[in-house]
Amino acid sequence: MPLITLVIMLSVSTVASAEDKKTPPPPVQSKAEAAQQAQQKVNGRVLKVEQNQNAYKVKVLQKSGRVVSVDVDKKSGKVSKEKKD
Repeated sequence: MPLITLVIMLSVSTVASAEDKKTPPPPVQSKAEAAQQAQQKVNGRVLKVEQNQNAYKVKVLQKSGRVVSVDVDKKSGKVSKEKKD
């Protein structure tokens, strides 16, 4: 009986930790936070951050010399797919 209890406890804790990894990013409340989110996604130097009502548009210079624009949603904190500039 104790072995079954241990197996159940381990499987429950594994499910809980997997759910923790899927938590969405917090809302983005400043240009600095948007720049940080974009920098983590694209890996480069932030050149410019503009904002509109729903999102921040962040331009990032990559080491390759490519400039990439991403949108960071203000409510969800999600970074959109990269677009070429």
